[in-house]
Amino acid sequence: MFVPISNVPRDYAWGSTTAIADLLGTTPSGAPEAELWLGAHPGSPSRIVGGEPAPDLVTFIAQNPDAALGSASVDRFGRRLPFLLKVLAAQSPLSLQAHPTTEQAQAGFERENAAGLAADDPTRNYKDAFHKPELIVALSPTFDALCGFRPVHEARDIVKELTVLGRADSPDPTVFDPFWERLSSADPMRNAVEWLLRSGREGGDVDALVERVVALAAMAQPHDRFAVEFATVGTLAAAYPGDPGIVLSLLLNHVTLRAGEALYLPAGNIHAYLSGLGIELMAASDNVLRGGLTPKHIDVDELLDVLDFNPVVDPRLRPEHPVDGVSVFRPDVPDFVLYEVEATDAGARVPLEGATIALCTAGNVEIAGASASARLARGESVYITPDEAALSLSGAGTVFVATVGS
Repeated sequence: MFVPISNVPRDYAWGSTTAIADLLGTTPSGAPEAELWLGAHPGSPSRIVGGEPAPDLVTFIAQNPDAALGSASVDRFGRRLPFLLKVLAAQSPLSLQAHPTTEQAQAGFERENAAGLAADDPTRNYKDAFHKPELIVALSPTFDALCGFRPVHEARDIVKELTVLGRADSPDPTVFDPFWERLSSADPMRNAVEWLLRSGREGGDVDALVERVVALAAMAQPHDRFAVEFATVGTLAAAYPGDPGIVLSLLLNHVTLRAGEALYLPAGNIHAYLSGLGIELMAASDNVLRGGLTPKHIDVDELLDVLDFNPVVDPRLRPEHPVDGVSVFRPDVPDFVLYEVEATDAGARVPLEGATIALCTAGNVEIAGASASARLARGESVYITPDEAALSLSGAGTVFVATVGS
């Protein structure tokens, strides 16, 4: 069955006012449009166009989970769509955050339930018992993000570079001493992050360090080795003045994706999107541990338990190319896989392992399954039940197809 779906973009303050509308050919609302959700997340379930056979995907799936999701998927993931597809448009930086493993999420959810924390308690870390790995494919010419810890020697080199910049106006060099001490310890990244987040909530040395780093980063020249990182400090300081996450950002990889490139964010990866338009696909969960660049609650102890402090050399996710015009982004989790299809008259085939959502971002594409078909124009999307077995896509356009992994 093919079920046409739609939704209204979420108006988070960091969103672009035009990027999603420009991509999908819709009329801008005039407010920030940060994320368009396509899926059955209860926070913003996709609406079924025309209201039949149900008003939204949550209701549709609940009416007959085995048919809507496939019995094999119900056995694996329960009576829920395990992924959420988004169009994401960041005009300004998002918060630093990380997500738990399934085991951490289950334990944390049970623990907070037992403690009697309300579902909407702002100090709650675990809204559900699921992990939340994510991938994002850049659609804009560039998409910038912070992603994973850089090698510690690079972090030390950044501090040395800032010290050199500071010699021009003879500052007090001791402002870097507490930070350097932690970067020189036996567990440098963990100790540095813990100091920044704990002490940063209390003022003192971290406040002075943040202020000094912002001032020195502004003195950097475009040809400097860490010019991109120092420019990011300025961007973050403008959005989140005085936040310890400004200095924490120097410990992380700055990644610039080109259109068509993807980033994968597994459990424990600390990250923040900075700017750009992309297609995001994630496990359907609300579990977020924040680590800065936010006025919201930060649970330092829980964050430190969740974070993976190992350096990430290259966080990009390279696609498979089974045939011309088809890119497959397949992470190491079973919850989701993403196909990007450049349809032609020759046609392309996408196998289905479960329920599927297809979104057309350009042109017009005919999608046919085992028993039904649909024509999608730019900006249109459809939910496809797993009994369609495999999809054949033809025409002239671009379609992103999200489905469960094998």
